[in-house]
Amino acid sequence: MGLIRQVLIITAKDLRAELRTKEAVNAALAFAVMILVLFSFAFDPDADTTKMIGGGLLWIVFAFAGTLVLNRSFARELPNDCLDALVAAPISGAVLFLGKALANYLLVTAVELVALPVFGILYNVRWYRQFWPVMLVLALGTWGITVIGTIFSALTVNIRLREVMLPMLTYPMLVPALMGAMRLTTDLVQGKPIDDESAVWLKLLISFDVIYTAVSLLLVETVLVG
Repeated sequence: MGLIRQVLIITAKDLRAELRTKEAVNAALAFAVMILVLFSFAFDPDADTTKMIGGGLLWIVFAFAGTLVLNRSFARELPNDCLDALVAAPISGAVLFLGKALANYLLVTAVELVALPVFGILYNVRWYRQFWPVMLVLALGTWGITVIGTIFSALTVNIRLREVMLPMLTYPMLVPALMGAMRLTTDLVQGKPIDDESAVWLKLLISFDVIYTAVSLLLVETVLVG
């Protein structure tokens, strides 16, 4: 219970810091909505091709918008040497990582939950027909983006061009998770349930989340302390 409490304290601290300024959330939300609106002019919402690429387009928007939130995760700790204080605090690196990852997860999910209805309206997609499977894929895919983005945010926090380096490091690692999320979402927004064939992508998504969470927890001390 002590470790859980420490994780929740870090999470609450990060959420309060972000909600005080709303810099990352507002930027990510504005970016997501803008991209969805721009692409809605490029594709016919009623065309079969649009419905076939809808899931892929949605997760590309989520991945790019999520990076705007994740980039601030450790960067906001740089003023006044707050990051050094957190590292020196009597908590493990795993607790710090999980606390920040959970805060990032909630912030990115909030952006996605606002963008999803916009996507449905602009592209004439009735994604709510498979509401709970869509929410499951959203939860799993978002955790994959968050866990990779958080560990690389810690790795690049002291780099001058961290805004450039974070996406360059994150997106190649996210390919398996994004492929699974895209394939599943494309079928679900068309009203198709998760069958035996698509269940393979769901298992891939779950395996990705478990493996990369475990690896991140093992490496976070090295990343933070060196």
